[in-house]
Amino acid sequence: MRAPGKFTWRMLATVLGGQALVIFFGALVARGLRVEESSDLPLGLTPFVVMCAVAVLALLAAGMVRRPGGPVLGWVVQGLTLLSAIWVPTMLAIAVVFGALYGYCQWQGTKIDARTAAAEAGPASQ
Repeated sequence: MRAPGKFTWRMLATVLGGQALVIFFGALVARGLRVEESSDLPLGLTPFVVMCAVAVLALLAAGMVRRPGGPVLGWVVQGLTLLSAIWVPTMLAIAVVFGALYGYCQWQGTKIDARTAAAEAGPASQ
């Protein structure tokens, strides 16, 4: 696994940062809907606490995305966002939108980084 290029990690970090905010707002919705009373989470955790932890993980992933394993951690956040739809069904749409955005940014960022590297290497490498 290699670290993503500069453009790629900036795009991925931006997506994860925005996603962290939306996940936190989803946690507030879970708290407002009193989802806690109907959940069977271990250790006395509530959906609000779990979703806040996912939001913090998204922020950590945004900071770590420039490292070799960082993009994988971003995909873990995408999966956890999808799982949060158990408590707040609207999070399914959020997970689909941000998952598609994250995948698209990773795909396009890699292409742009490759073009940038080729341009910096000069005409000798083309």
